[in-house]
Amino acid sequence: MPQPSPIVLIVDDQRAVREELVFALGYHGFRTREAEDGEDGLRQALDPEVAAVLLDIKMPKMDGLEVLGKVHELRPGLPVVMISGHGDIDTAVLAVKKGAYDFLQKPFGSDRVVVSIKNALSAAALQQENQALRADLEQDSQLLGRSEAMTAVRSTIDKVARTDVAVLITGENGTGKEMVARRLHLQSRRSRGPFVAINCAAIPAELVESELFGHEKGAFTGATHTRAGCFEQGHGGTLFLDEVGDMPLAMQSKLLRTLQERVVQRVGGKGEIPVDVRVLAATNQDLAVMVADKTFREDLYYRLHVVRVHVPPLRERLEDLDDLAPHFLMQVARKNGIQKHRLSRPAVDWLRQQRWPGNVRQVRNVLEGASILSEDKEITVKDLEASSPKVPGQVPGGGTDWFAFSTLEEFRCATEKEFIRRKLVENGGNVKRTAERIDLQRSNLYVKLDKYGLK
Repeated sequence: MPQPSPIVLIVDDQRAVREELVFALGYHGFRTREAEDGEDGLRQALDPEVAAVLLDIKMPKMDGLEVLGKVHELRPGLPVVMISGHGDIDTAVLAVKKGAYDFLQKPFGSDRVVVSIKNALSAAALQQENQALRADLEQDSQLLGRSEAMTAVRSTIDKVARTDVAVLITGENGTGKEMVARRLHLQSRRSRGPFVAINCAAIPAELVESELFGHEKGAFTGATHTRAGCFEQGHGGTLFLDEVGDMPLAMQSKLLRTLQERVVQRVGGKGEIPVDVRVLAATNQDLAVMVADKTFREDLYYRLHVVRVHVPPLRERLEDLDDLAPHFLMQVARKNGIQKHRLSRPAVDWLRQQRWPGNVRQVRNVLEGASILSEDKEITVKDLEASSPKVPGQVPGGGTDWFAFSTLEEFRCATEKEFIRRKLVENGGNVKRTAERIDLQRSNLYVKLDKYGLK
């Protein structure tokens, strides 16, 4: 069924003006309503069906500026276009500064009216979409859990969010370090600015400088156009450097200079570009140990480590599953357009009995799989076990029957996954060290970690 056309409310004490506007808007498919004074106009503007208002400035009972103020107070998203006589231009400009979308000076052409209303409606729709996206982002950036550890994390965020200090976020993979960064951004004075995230470990070493600082056209092979780097993209907002411990040493010195001087120089460029960015960094490594090993710059470490937020692994706060699981089930239902499931009591107990090496990210993936596979409204232990990743060919007792695979590709994937998993354990989860010791590019290792669910 087609949607009805928008309703435009025309508020003007001159009947001839109202009739002219009704005709012009009706000809272009708009529905209209009329009010001959400010009080009636305000009453009708509060009707949720009204999509936009054409509002005269000088009227009996209540003038346009007063109506505008009340409308913005009671329906802040409703677009208002002011109608002004020749002597009201200064007042109309003031009205725009106070939130009116536009103003029309009498006499006006019908095309001008229609264009202004269409633009106002488009701007209002875009604003609503942005608000919805922001609400979704805030919902997805919730740091749930009533454990003492998570209460401490939220408390630290509340204390430092409104400042511009650098924050180092530490914790294992999958614990929610990026969520902490997003929460810091959303609660900061920069929340209306951009949030730019870059994974320092997933970018080939030769491209890190270009990603961070940008490049000029022709700066290197493949640079077919000028590109702004992450610092420029994040101007006025927040830059999140994920896995900063994997940044090459040569780039660490350039990053330190940018943090100190607040300017960047694009690859192949000559001039310096000022940048205003708050930097948040995250790592799953012990940077203090790396400083001692001379694999991370000491001066950069202290520059990034003004305040530290440590996100504990899920195995140390299993009670938080009582909040996390229902939240993830709601997210999964919304994302996949399915009914929201609930967990059976044995399923809740099963969740608490697992070690969750992949932390919060692993829980969410398991619950998503179980929601899709479940044939009932209630998720059972069987559903959870069915959605938990297993190595093909696994046999009771935790061993693997390497001759149970049906194809050579399955065998190769299983052995490669187990090899990488064991090497990660040997190197304490350090991706950079693991990549070096197995002679594999770090970016390629990250691809395989994603592929096998080991990240």
